[in-house]
Amino acid sequence: MDKEYYAFQEVLIHMKRFFALLLVLMMAWPCAVADVMITITDPDGEEVSMQIFESEPEPAAAEEEPAEPAETDGSARTAFIEDIISLAKEKYDEAGGRARRAQYSGDIYVCKNFTVYLFRENADKYRMAEFPDTKLVIPDNLPKSECREYAYGLEWKPVTAEEGNPFYAAAEFRYDPDKSKEENWEDAREFLKQAQRGDYFQMVANYYYGVGAHSMIFTQDYDPETDSVTWCDSNMKGEKRNGERYGYVQFDANKEIDWFVDAFCRKKHGATIYRLRDDIIYTD
Repeated sequence: MDKEYYAFQEVLIHMKRFFALLLVLMMAWPCAVADVMITITDPDGEEVSMQIFESEPEPAAAEEEPAEPAETDGSARTAFIEDIISLAKEKYDEAGGRARRAQYSGDIYVCKNFTVYLFRENADKYRMAEFPDTKLVIPDNLPKSECREYAYGLEWKPVTAEEGNPFYAAAEFRYDPDKSKEENWEDAREFLKQAQRGDYFQMVANYYYGVGAHSMIFTQDYDPETDSVTWCDSNMKGEKRNGERYGYVQFDANKEIDWFVDAFCRKKHGATIYRLRDDIIYTD
C-alpha cells in the first residue's frame, strides 16, 4: 500500500508540473482561456481536485453618462447684451434729438418695434447651449383677446426656449385687488429693484407721456443709492405731425422707481421683467 501511495504522489507531482506548464501556455493566449477543474481519485478512494486556471470575467462595458449641458462662462451673454445696448446708443445718436416716425407697423421707432429691432439685429450671432441649432426669437405681446384678468401689454406670448425664446420672466408684478394700495405699492417697488442691465421691461401703465403698453430695456442695474432705474426706448415721448405719430429715442434715461410704480401700480395693470438665459453661446 505504501508503494502505491508513493507512486500516486509521484504521479500527482508530475501532473502538477504538467498543469503548471499548461497554465503558462494558456496565459499566453488569454482569449482561449476557460475555467478548468481537474479531479483525481487517490488509492484510498478520496478525490483530489485542482483548479488549474480561473479566468477573470471580462469587465462590464462602462455605461455612458448622459452628456452634460454645454458650460458657458457668460461671455456670450454679456456680449449679446452689449450689442443690443450699443445699437440702441447708435440709433439714439442717429436721431440727434429729433422725433422719428412711429405710426405704422413697419416703423422701428414704435416702442415694442424698437426693442424687437435691437434684438433681431444681433440675434443671429447667438444661440442657447441647450438648443444650439435653434435660431433665437423674441415673442410678441400676448394678444388682447387672451388678456382676460389684466389689460393688454404687460406680458409676452408664452414662447418656449425650445422654440427659440432665450428670455424668461425674471420678475412679475400684477396688481392684487385683495391687497391694499399701500401693499401693492411696496410689492411694485420690490419688483422694480430686481432690474438688471440688459433686462427687457414690459408694462401696461398710465404715465405722464401716455396710456397703455410700453416696452424698454434697462441699460443699468437698479441703483439703490438713488433708488432709480436707467433705460433706453423709443416713443415713450412723442408728438403728432399731420395725423402721424412721431416718437423720441431715449438712451440712459433715468427715473426714480416710484415714477414707474405710480404708472403701473393700478387695478388690472402690471409689468414683467424679461431676462436672457444664462446659457447664451456664440453661433458656431
